[in-house]
Amino acid sequence: MDKNLITGSEALLRTLVAEGVDTVFGYPGGQVIPLYDCLYGYGDRLKHILVRHEQGAVHAAQGYARVSGKTGVVIVTSGPGATNTVTGIADAMMDSTPVVIISGQVPSPLLGSDAFQEIDVIGITQPVTKWAYQVRRPEEVAWAVSRAFYIASTGRPGPVVIDFAKDAQTGFTDYTYEKVDYIRSYRPAPKPDAERIAEAAALINASERPFALVGQGVILAGAESELKAFLEKADIPAATTMLGLSAMPSGYRLNKGLLGMHGNMGPNRKTNDCDVLIAIGMRFDDRVTGNLKEYARQAKVIHFDIDLSEIGKNVPVDVPLAGDVKETLPAVARLLNTAERKVWIDSFGADETEEYEKVIAKEVYPEGSRPLQMGEVVRKVSDAAGGDAVLVTDVGQNQMMAVRYFRHSLTRSVVTSGGLGTMGFGLPAAIGAKEGAPGRTVCLFAGDGGIQMTIQELGSVMQEKLDIKIIVLNNNCLGMVRQWQELFFDKRYSSTTMVNPDFAAIAAAYGIRNRNVSKREDLDAAIAEMFNVTGAYMLVAEVETHGMVYPMVPAGSPIINILTGE
Repeated sequence: MDKNLITGSEALLRTLVAEGVDTVFGYPGGQVIPLYDCLYGYGDRLKHILVRHEQGAVHAAQGYARVSGKTGVVIVTSGPGATNTVTGIADAMMDSTPVVIISGQVPSPLLGSDAFQEIDVIGITQPVTKWAYQVRRPEEVAWAVSRAFYIASTGRPGPVVIDFAKDAQTGFTDYTYEKVDYIRSYRPAPKPDAERIAEAAALINASERPFALVGQGVILAGAESELKAFLEKADIPAATTMLGLSAMPSGYRLNKGLLGMHGNMGPNRKTNDCDVLIAIGMRFDDRVTGNLKEYARQAKVIHFDIDLSEIGKNVPVDVPLAGDVKETLPAVARLLNTAERKVWIDSFGADETEEYEKVIAKEVYPEGSRPLQMGEVVRKVSDAAGGDAVLVTDVGQNQMMAVRYFRHSLTRSVVTSGGLGTMGFGLPAAIGAKEGAPGRTVCLFAGDGGIQMTIQELGSVMQEKLDIKIIVLNNNCLGMVRQWQELFFDKRYSSTTMVNPDFAAIAAAYGIRNRNVSKREDLDAAIAEMFNVTGAYMLVAEVETHGMVYPMVPAGSPIINILTGE
């Protein structure tokens, strides 16, 4: 045999290394054994994290990608191994997270024969990927993998699936790596339009009450400094979507908080009071807009986005600004007049005071004999963690409380499931976040419902000896569904009460230090202990069962129809 020939498995791993991959998340199985056999010799170049479920592998890769800015990588086997990844793939697609999933497949001569653990991976995943491709020959491997990384990481990022037939893994090829950086039919970022840039600047210069809505697109583009320069020059207040939270530090003077259903009162109200609404790398999700017929009807709308399909999709736009915001933001900023808008910015103050008195004081600084509150637990953990920690959440009330009250100073500091709202996301995503940012403190907030959906990933935490701080906000129910039942379904609590296990005992079984807290007077000492321990720690906070997350804009209501519980 020609000594220059290598197997398809070797070609794949060499290409991963050439693409800058250092960590992969996965779970072996029959149709991917040749690839894992080859991986055995790559221990010094590729770290493999053995998850306990393939869904967890994708969520971990998402967490890794979100904090590192790199593309996450997953390796799984065929059949159920591949189908178990679909929820994670859909989550990555909704939240624009770059992930490459490599699934084993039966040998190509058996395709279509209903062979053991054969499934149509391409057919299943095409609707929730940027690209899905089946490799049947070893000669295709280097090209397909490099192409996958280019598509996943450029333009609006997202997941890509490579379905890897077993005979392509074991067959031999003359390996040549050529990095893919151009595809004729693929335009990652539209070219900025100078006329539109001038129109946007003119609108902002003529405005009295401009307001910026900042999304994750700013973070994905690495345009945080460009955003700040843009806002500073024209003195524009801004608020963020949930995924865009860490595009600006929590304490930044122009950062007016969180938009949407459980967002801050000021940003939601000012959306319907501004004269120019500037959307930057966000997609006007229904959780942000509420009733579109009553949304920002008074404002001229400028929309910066790299994805042409998002501009005008939900909200009519006066000035569409397609392109990479790292280019378009400074292009507009150069044409802006230096401005000072103290009166407009100060007008947020009344809303902030009202929200503090009606909501925050009760959630974060409860008095008297009230049970332990989610908000106070989040605030105290945040204070102890410091501003450079990474917040990871699961989905539900725990998520809303965490993103409202956890403070951050660095970008890429919030990892949560946005568009798909995937319960079970948190724990595996925290594993990936710690691998992607090993020098940063990682704090995971999860509810008693979500943590049980992927609780087996404590095995990965144990095996990898990961220093993750896990805070379970246990209210013994599916809190967000229960909240809707209380408000909109006459308190008919159908199937939302949970009889839970002893979470601390489960953590102990995995060798994870733990503590259970139900009394306010014990909370500070428990948090101090958690951060003094080197290694994983689970703090189980027994919080009020009937706690509510306010403010709240009911689904389908105008964004200014805000409930406070008063």
